[in-house]
Amino acid sequence: MTDFSQIRPFHDSEISEILNYIKDNPTILQLLQFGFPELDNQEQMQLLLSCRKIRDFQSRIMYPIIKRAISKSVTEFSDQGFDRLNTSNAYLFISNHRDIILDTSFLNVLLYEKGFKMTASAIGSNLVKTPFLSAFARINRNFIIHRGLPARETLQKSQIVSQFIARCLLEKNRSVWIAQREGRTKDGNDRTQQGVIKMLSMNCPKNVSLMNYFKQLHIVPMAISYELDPTDVLKMPALLAQHHGKEYVKSENEDFNNIVQGFVGQKGCVHISVGTPLYEELDIIEKEEEHINKQIQAVVELLDTKIHSQYRLFPTNYIAYDILTNQQQFKEQYTDKEVRQFERRLENRSNVEEDISRTKFLEMYANPVINKLKL
Repeated sequence: MTDFSQIRPFHDSEISEILNYIKDNPTILQLLQFGFPELDNQEQMQLLLSCRKIRDFQSRIMYPIIKRAISKSVTEFSDQGFDRLNTSNAYLFISNHRDIILDTSFLNVLLYEKGFKMTASAIGSNLVKTPFLSAFARINRNFIIHRGLPARETLQKSQIVSQFIARCLLEKNRSVWIAQREGRTKDGNDRTQQGVIKMLSMNCPKNVSLMNYFKQLHIVPMAISYELDPTDVLKMPALLAQHHGKEYVKSENEDFNNIVQGFVGQKGCVHISVGTPLYEELDIIEKEEEHINKQIQAVVELLDTKIHSQYRLFPTNYIAYDILTNQQQFKEQYTDKEVRQFERRLENRSNVEEDISRTKFLEMYANPVINKLKL
């Protein structure tokens, strides 16, 4: 038996002990106050400690909190494609990634409301460095992807993650969410990393072809689209460092600040689109590509195509593209008022190294349009 103890979510038998461990943490108290303002402190604590299973915590605590965040920071929350999935089946959602916490939280809200099991979701070890954050992630059914390890150790951990994902899907009938790349897409150019697909392939049995194994995982491409990225200004330093060819070093509280701003910041419209599981497409890849590495690359390109085609474009995307290209190709897609609002946002967020940061900001919103045009 593989030891999943370093990466797995908590078992239901561990929940009471963990809740007692985290119940007095200021972040938990703030979340309870945010999600349940109608209850006094004692009632909020009773509600928290009444949870006996992860599902209790997700449905009684996190679901109302995320619904309240939606009501306060999202003008329209829409979805597409879930009616083509079976509520009894488990799926591997491979998704673009824009917000540290909310991408998976929004997906789980939809799954819960539509009668699906909520997912086990991947989270980077860099985001759970403190005992509290690790406990909070694992009680939300997150499993840990270790970052920044030596090559040999990274390989070992990847094999364990690959086995854990397969166990969730094939043995536990539990859906899994994983990002198409390590970390969030900061420039709006959603691209699948080959390493993610290689990691998934590590658990393929020797007597099964890789494409047949991937079919067993029921891979579903997912695109999440934000009209406004509440962390756009926070992503600028990393984009500028990349532009200048410099290594970017995060500040001490940078990830936490991104989480908070992503949670409370205005997002405009948010749309989640899921495709149908990749079956026939994988059969075609198996017929056309003989070598494993070429098959993996074909899966990468297939996911990119699916995610780009499912991405919903908003006026902000069209405006950014037209400003960036100095034309009016999409002028029918937005109003003068929307242009003025976007230009104000642009001016407020690109005041350092103005020309470069202005371009980087525009690309962040325009790249989804560019990717759709390439289709």
